[in-house]
Amino acid sequence: MSEWPHISPRVRELLRRGAEIALNPPDSWVREMHDAALGGVRMTAVADDPVLAEATRRTNIANMLHWAAANVRDPGLRVPVNLGGEVLDTARDLVRRGLGESSLDSYRTAQSVAWRRWMEICFDLTDDPADLRALLDVSSLSISTFIDDTVGAMSQRMAAERADLTRGTHAERRQTVALLLEGAPIPLTRAESQLGHRLDGPQVAAVIWSDPGAAAARDLEAAAAALTKSNHSRDRLTVMASASTLWVWLPQSRTPDLRELPEHPGVRIAVGLPGHSLDGFRRSHFQALATQRLMARYPDGHQVANYDDLRLVSLLTTDDVATDEFLADTLGELGSADRDTVDTVRTWIAEQCNTSRTAARLYTHRNTVIRRIARADTLLPRPLAENLVDVAAALEILRWRPVEHR
Repeated sequence: MSEWPHISPRVRELLRRGAEIALNPPDSWVREMHDAALGGVRMTAVADDPVLAEATRRTNIANMLHWAAANVRDPGLRVPVNLGGEVLDTARDLVRRGLGESSLDSYRTAQSVAWRRWMEICFDLTDDPADLRALLDVSSLSISTFIDDTVGAMSQRMAAERADLTRGTHAERRQTVALLLEGAPIPLTRAESQLGHRLDGPQVAAVIWSDPGAAAARDLEAAAAALTKSNHSRDRLTVMASASTLWVWLPQSRTPDLRELPEHPGVRIAVGLPGHSLDGFRRSHFQALATQRLMARYPDGHQVANYDDLRLVSLLTTDDVATDEFLADTLGELGSADRDTVDTVRTWIAEQCNTSRTAARLYTHRNTVIRRIARADTLLPRPLAENLVDVAAALEILRWRPVEHR
């Protein structure tokens, strides 16, 4: 556009007042925008990746607040492109996942939701038809121009990032891993040479991710080192999948013995099952990704999880409504009981209903275990002995669910 239109002082004031409201959007508006941004067919690859999905949510919120803040400060002027840290990190991560500009569709779909909500604000600001028409006209121009400018800047950034990634050993490793995961007929010896990693032996894959920030790279590397050390190994293949995600493979035939990383609370690790050769390389990685997706649904859950830990939970929690009903029907008041009672029942079942072994594992007295099991029986809709399998499954789901779902 060669010339930005003139806006009357009255419309500028209306725009400023509306922008102040938009700076504090209700949670329902934010959820609607997120759902729309990640709901398109072309956004499936982004929506299925917890790190990319969260980055998309952050950038859409950042864009909305950037536009609103600009119109509080200078109502009606062309809003400059938002190239803050969230936006640039997202552009880099999309390219590192092998995604193209079609992944920027989220900006357009989020814009449509934001526009509907913005119209509601405008209709509450004035009853004057002329002022309302002028306000909607300039708002439409401002929002669409801002999104066009932002998408254009993002596309340029992605092109520059893509050019950077086509050079150097990291790009070669990332491309080789992508080919292997896709099942491309790349010669094994060539792949091993490019990766510096044997593919004809045991394989355990992990996905390590963290909250974005200046310390993300350092925390990810520290977590990868801890994971490797826990497996009594010094070798690993590491691929930087994004600014806050590492893909790791260990040449081991057993699951790493690591459960917590107290020095790095912002880092989480999802681990696949041990496998062998190229088939194990792929399968273990996809299992780690599936584990990551489920862990991302329950952000208050464990810091480190293996595929085996969550396989049953994954099968039982595909429908949130059905899961809630199953928990309520199976556990009754035990679902909200104190942690000691719940942990005792879970451990007692895991120890094949052996009271002495349960007491030893919980470092408590046998009589304490008996009292807690008896208390659980009074809280359950059906006696524990008559519904052992369902209670065990329900408690396993409960173990991974965030507090607000309990």
